[in-house]
Amino acid sequence: MNEPLLRDLVPAVIGVLVRRGADFASAEDAVQEALVEAVRGWPDGPPQDPKGWLVTVAWRKFLDDARAEASRRRREERVESEPPPGPVEAADDTLQLYFLCAHPSLTPASAVALTLRAVGGLTTRQIAQAYLVPEATMAQRISRAKRTVSGVRFHQPGDLATVLRVLYLVFNEGYSGDVDLAAEAIRLTRQLAARTSDEEAAGLLALMLLHHARRPARTRPDGSLVPLAEQDRRLWDTRLIAEGVDVLQTALALDRLGEFQAQAAIAALHADAQAAEETDWVQIVEWYDELLLLTDNPVARLNRAVAVGEADGPRAGLAALAELDPALPRHTAAAAYLHERDGNPRVAARLYAEAALAAPNIPERDHLTRQAARLNAQSRGRHGARAAGASPRQGRPEL
Repeated sequence: MNEPLLRDLVPAVIGVLVRRGADFASAEDAVQEALVEAVRGWPDGPPQDPKGWLVTVAWRKFLDDARAEASRRRREERVESEPPPGPVEAADDTLQLYFLCAHPSLTPASAVALTLRAVGGLTTRQIAQAYLVPEATMAQRISRAKRTVSGVRFHQPGDLATVLRVLYLVFNEGYSGDVDLAAEAIRLTRQLAARTSDEEAAGLLALMLLHHARRPARTRPDGSLVPLAEQDRRLWDTRLIAEGVDVLQTALALDRLGEFQAQAAIAALHADAQAAEETDWVQIVEWYDELLLLTDNPVARLNRAVAVGEADGPRAGLAALAELDPALPRHTAAAAYLHERDGNPRVAARLYAEAALAAPNIPERDHLTRQAARLNAQSRGRHGARAAGASPRQGRPEL
């Protein structure tokens, strides 16, 4: 069974049904039923025209469901005018589906789930596993989302910025279950960037590629996190880095800077350093300044404070951090790292322990706990003296 082929065909088939008169929710349900038939009926490979086969089966499923709904006579009248047999329309409706799935009336979580289902072609079970929630919970979330957008006109203009934000959320979910959401987000963003030629879509694609390139070095065999400064850069995917830099340079040449392009430029500077000591922190701070002109994002301000600590010294970083809300995610971890670099291991150990309690996931919690234990052990072993042999990079947050 060629699952990638089926997944690629899903948005196009949904689009055909919607243009024939099906509402989005019914079209999506019919296509999912057709996919089940494909899994059962294509054991030796797809038919000569797999898209046409799916359209035919899905349309029949839709007609059967519509006819069974006797109380909805207007739908009965519409479905009786079934289009004549012939070649499937060549129109590409994927972009409209992106906009529909990222409708502003949906919550971010619902928009992400609906995008993965309708555009990504994932099953409810796969999405539920990726989000570590029961399949029934995810099914309810997707059903509510479909009901919300069922009255939206298919050709209604969408908001590209919302679509990009949804894809960014998908990417940030990373990997869990049997679906690699980071890879799925890259696949979907490639499609969108190719269809729109938008500089921010290209910027988001570059950002994803550059971050994804580091993935092989991010964890140890036991699953523990490896901070950026300690990663074996020989494990980074140079092919993805080269592609990301090329995509970014093309976008920047248009001279319409956006937040995803600025974030990608920061990631490119990290990727360009052969060793952590060679990182151009001064230029990274400058790019954070550009980013903050575009979006006053508190997380960007936090990351900038850490970068300032690298470029101008830990006390400058702590001063920048002091201007921010201590309730920000990872604020305490950043403070711990900067205090360690400033030669205050006892304060750093206490802050690492506090940060571990608020960590958003188990690997990050374990990493911060190890940082606290390391400094406490050094402090005990040297009777409270400064931990002279510790690497100043061990607790650095990844930017």
